[in-house]
Amino acid sequence: MHNFMTQCCIAGGGPAGLMLGYLLARAGVEVVVLEKHADFLRDFRGDTIHPSTLTLLDDLGLLEAFLRLPHQEVAQLTADVYGRVVTIADFRHVAAARQFLVLVPQWDFLDFIAAQARDLPNFSLMMGTKARRVLEDRQRIVGVEAEGPDGVFTVTAPLVVAADGRHTTLRGSAGLGSDDLGAPIDVLWFRLPRDHARDRAETGGVIRRGTMVVTLNRGDYWQCAYVIPKGALQSLKEQGIDAFRQRVAAAATFLSDRIGTLTGWDDVKLLSVQLSHMPQWYRDGFLCIGDAAHAMSPIGGVGINLAIQDAVAAANLLARPLLDDQLTGEHLAAVQRRRQWPARVTQRFQRALQDGVLAPVLAGLGTPDDLPLQLKLLDRFPMLRRLPARLIGIGIRPERIRTGPVASPHPAP
Repeated sequence: MHNFMTQCCIAGGGPAGLMLGYLLARAGVEVVVLEKHADFLRDFRGDTIHPSTLTLLDDLGLLEAFLRLPHQEVAQLTADVYGRVVTIADFRHVAAARQFLVLVPQWDFLDFIAAQARDLPNFSLMMGTKARRVLEDRQRIVGVEAEGPDGVFTVTAPLVVAADGRHTTLRGSAGLGSDDLGAPIDVLWFRLPRDHARDRAETGGVIRRGTMVVTLNRGDYWQCAYVIPKGALQSLKEQGIDAFRQRVAAAATFLSDRIGTLTGWDDVKLLSVQLSHMPQWYRDGFLCIGDAAHAMSPIGGVGINLAIQDAVAAANLLARPLLDDQLTGEHLAAVQRRRQWPARVTQRFQRALQDGVLAPVLAGLGTPDDLPLQLKLLDRFPMLRRLPARLIGIGIRPERIRTGPVASPHPAP
């Protein structure tokens, strides 16, 4: 493989990396995105596209095409808590292009954005290609060393962006650190068959003493998330897979007739929940965004949308300096100043829910007559449901696209 140059090299073809690559290329910047996997088909990624992101797609003229993909529309988030259905968030009043969440497999969303980006002549997506480390010259990041199907090569660029997730390789390679904020939960993911004739259609959540199960409708199967206390997986394994099946079926009773298809622990995958943030997101020639800069809890499904907001802010602030060959560390610092506060406020919200709601539930505390205070208030005062809807669906300091034309230069299919 030959070494080459570009204006911006992005490590990671997730929501942040692809959106940033698309927006920069749409604004005229030459962009290369490196994605270590050969495709986007991986489970256990965020599947929620929030109203803030739907508004961005509308800005781009892509919303109607996106909504033609198979999806669910969720106007209210509800959960069965100790046998009582509680509405947690009501999105029907948010200021957005659409007043609902969209549930769609993340691989479909990524394929959709990648297809739009590939239409641009100055965009390149290299699948099966991993960014291994940054390259430095006189204290400045000047590119990356990468490895693809044809071997090792280098990409030199005035800007390298780490959008390679919470397990980022480039952040450490660049000598930047991250602070762990702690998380009291982990999540176990598994699939169970879905009965089209008898099962409900909507995604749902069930909370019982010591147990929380979320079921995501994926058409022919349920993508299930079972929330456990941090580090509790080994104890569950020691009790055996049959005991785990019984726990799931006791909480989500409609799954009891197919829980036997969960044959062993190889069918169960652990998502180790992290909550972290970087004190500094950048160096000269280098920037972290999305989970690489601030790993989020899965609570509220906000991680993907916060990452997309980072990408939009970065494109807004960096496209012109890149086009003019005038990029400095101050431009990168401006991205952190713009996005650090929203990320930290959102993490505080997630920590409050983890500590005030999930941790007591998983500890076996609470009864139908003893709902956590936050849920009692939401249950009693419907107007309050607009507050979590605003925080989850729109977020803190939502971004709008200010680069390139409002409409895509290539009509959506």
